[in-house]
Amino acid sequence: MFPQRIICLTEETTEWLYLLGQSHRIVGISGYTVRPKEARHEKPRVSAFTSAKIGKILALKPDCVFGFSDLQADIAAELIRRGVQVTVFNQRSVDEIFSMLYQVAAMVGEATQGLQRIQAMQDHLHSLKTPSYAKRPKVYFEEWDEPRISAIRWVSELIHIAGGDDCFPELSMQSMGKDRIIADPMEIVRRSPDIIIGSWCGKKFRPDKVAARAGWSDVPAVKNGQIFEIKSADILQPGPAALTDGVNQLHRIINNWVNVHG
Repeated sequence: MFPQRIICLTEETTEWLYLLGQSHRIVGISGYTVRPKEARHEKPRVSAFTSAKIGKILALKPDCVFGFSDLQADIAAELIRRGVQVTVFNQRSVDEIFSMLYQVAAMVGEATQGLQRIQAMQDHLHSLKTPSYAKRPKVYFEEWDEPRISAIRWVSELIHIAGGDDCFPELSMQSMGKDRIIADPMEIVRRSPDIIIGSWCGKKFRPDKVAARAGWSDVPAVKNGQIFEIKSADILQPGPAALTDGVNQLHRIINNWVNVHG
């Protein structure tokens, strides 16, 4: 009835199945998986993000493959042509992440436990909301540096929950990274962020490099040393990590700013 052999092409479904106590169902994972740590030691890596070892996946005889977004459409299409059941999610908001988590839990027979864990995460997010802030900091979240890409929707929403305001809320509604490119980098300066948070997926964030950008010396975040990194595995993974460790780091950074400037 429930799939016994699952391949997770993205980290969020791997982490969620581990949290649900269903790691025994996983027979393959993404090579980018770092959460939970034990997954990298226990499970074979069968894919990158936009490419996969189709032969290796087929050899593992999966009952179901979980994927994410249009970026994995080609992988999904090839597996479907080979007769594999594929479920691709496209969660872009906090609500959509919760919906994905519930669907995965139900698919492995853990709907009740899934709802309990989802409720706990929702309660936690509610506890972080601080409407009493007299001043909310403007936050520029940089997903990539060249070209400069601003926050995706769930990150923008978590910034708001944590007490800040995304400098580019209009771009956050664009699901594709190419549509969140800031055409004029000096627009970031004009929007005068109080806090800069970087999460360069695939390479280490360099606060010193950001601070040294031409024309950025008068940006409040630069003048006040408010430039931080949140690891991409903690915030750019649309699953449990972003809703727990990621938002907690956002809240800590914003709350510290409010304690000084609010």
